[in-house]
Amino acid sequence: MIKTPFADAEAEVLERNGTRLVRVRPRHDGDHRAWFTANTEAFRSAMYEHAAVMVKDCGIVEQSELAVLAEEISGRTLEYNERSTPRSRVTGKVYTSTEYPADQSIPQHNESAYSENWPHNVFFFCALAARTGGETPVADSAAVLERLPADLVRRFEEKGVVYTRTYRTGMGLSWQEGFQTDDKGYVESYCADHNIQTDWDGDLLRTRQKRQAVTVHPITGKKVWFNQAHLFHVHALPEDVREGLLEICGEDGLPRNAYYGDGTPITADELATILGVYDETTLAETWGTGDLLGIDNILTSHGRRPFTGDRKVLVAMTQREA
Repeated sequence: MIKTPFADAEAEVLERNGTRLVRVRPRHDGDHRAWFTANTEAFRSAMYEHAAVMVKDCGIVEQSELAVLAEEISGRTLEYNERSTPRSRVTGKVYTSTEYPADQSIPQHNESAYSENWPHNVFFFCALAARTGGETPVADSAAVLERLPADLVRRFEEKGVVYTRTYRTGMGLSWQEGFQTDDKGYVESYCADHNIQTDWDGDLLRTRQKRQAVTVHPITGKKVWFNQAHLFHVHALPEDVREGLLEICGEDGLPRNAYYGDGTPITADELATILGVYDETTLAETWGTGDLLGIDNILTSHGRRPFTGDRKVLVAMTQREA
């Protein structure tokens, strides 16, 4: 059921273990901009209600149009700063999706949950669908919270998560790429303003920041699992890569890692439990070239499945106006 129905469209709610996605097939007779304008409120309402909306064959032609539609639906578009993964700017505030090899999965995550400046909504446009695979799965953040063991949630909620990073050239991101500047003074100012501790060793930068593990959606009031501990933690890496990095860098020099907010370790078993719940709740709809996916970044996580052939998915991120 959709509280605010879409006009001139067929809409269906897909569901898996508490995760929902609204699949919309518009009938816009070639005027997709007029269709989006007429359905802006329906789109917003569906994201609050179900967290994810996919519009099939949405009509976007120009890459810059993704940002225009994103702003029309959900507020100002954001720069991709304080980066944790490699991306390229396509045009304006439209970026490529994370540029990881095609044979790799990207685990479920809420965009920039390690930052104080996360987007409220993320919009993905499939400019070219992969030959096989390459879906952008979603997993409902409230459903994840409900399925996790209560004692694990309590520990995370009470302690929070500390994210540690080491920026160096040639291994992970450099600080220049992460903060999109060559100015150390700017980095220091940015980190001070966003509660990030810094430690410089020549051109190598180590950072440490404590963030929430659980949060409450400001509009819906839903309490949700909202962190990237499982993504930053060294045990997210394949064993051979993990052991190699530990041997080369030591634990204090890893490109990224995560701990409880008091500095105590998060165990491999705890991470396995979290990943298992994500697996239980993940829902993936097949991309078609021309499809648009909009998500509420607090209410749902997203990821990426491996793929074959060429794939081009563009991203725009937004924040609601205060």
